[in-house]
Amino acid sequence: MREVSARIKALESELEAVEADRSELAATIPNPPDPEAPDGDTEEDAVVLREVGERPALDFEPRDHLEIGRALGLIDTERAAAASGSRFAYLLGDLVLVELALIRFTVELLAAEGLVPVVPPVLVREGPLFGTGFFPGEREMIYEVPADELFLVGTSEVSLAALHADEIIEPGALPLRYAGISTCFRREAGAAGRDTRGIFRVHQFDKVEMFSFVEPDAAREEHLRLLALEERILGALEIPYRVVDIAAGDLGAPAARKFDCEGWIPSQGRYRELTSTSNTTDYQARRLGCRFRPADGAAPEHVSTLNGTAVAVGRTLVAIIENGQRSDGSVAIPPALVAAGAPGELR
Repeated sequence: MREVSARIKALESELEAVEADRSELAATIPNPPDPEAPDGDTEEDAVVLREVGERPALDFEPRDHLEIGRALGLIDTERAAAASGSRFAYLLGDLVLVELALIRFTVELLAAEGLVPVVPPVLVREGPLFGTGFFPGEREMIYEVPADELFLVGTSEVSLAALHADEIIEPGALPLRYAGISTCFRREAGAAGRDTRGIFRVHQFDKVEMFSFVEPDAAREEHLRLLALEERILGALEIPYRVVDIAAGDLGAPAARKFDCEGWIPSQGRYRELTSTSNTTDYQARRLGCRFRPADGAAPEHVSTLNGTAVAVGRTLVAIIENGQRSDGSVAIPPALVAAGAPGELR
């Protein structure tokens, strides 16, 4: 029996190592793409579904948002670099009022559509980042606070997904829909070139994020619902945009299907991503332990989760400034934001 006991201990140790290897490998397996996602592996393989809105007919050479912002005393990247390093910015004066109006307009619109406004934590433990699929693959993009074993979120999707981790949601409670308002942080390792000029791609930015918990058979419809809300916001802001269906090989680990809304940026003469919405099916729910109890009394099942950017504030301000620029150097502000408290123009 002593020999058997020793053999069991040896096998248990071996099993523990094998299971650890298995778990590590399983964590790298992405969500299978939706069969309707376009084929391809790169950004260029995305399929344009539609273009909406008229691009501004400028009778002068368009300036970029940073040139306009500096001239009006609204954006200061030099002092921000001295205080914090590259890819930070001070927003000043009336541009701050535009940002606050943009957030208020977006949150009020989403609340009217049944999304519960949330100000979530921006510091989380490793569990929510693993559960949402950002770890292990995107760890280099996340700021870490080692002394407290916490991480700064790159999107409030992480905090919102964790809201119902390890829960069984009671029958009839789904769908659960949230609108998270938070500051976000990303290292943006490897980013370079024109994107790092101004406030288009920065380390710190504000965002309103939509997040839904639904039954699996409602996920496809919910995905289109989130996309429609993103388009409604861009339309109200009078930003010309196009919708693209992201190729299967460019989805990232959690998403089975993803749509991007890209706004027209006059200084670049092209569309750039402003918002994105993803159907992650039960990928995140399985990792987070989020289930629901069916109404028929059957055993609990994993929910489907979906996320969508309602407004990425910095990038949206870029689009508003550049599309609203006038020949005299001033900027027209969309009426929807004026009604929410923004000035009618920047000058």
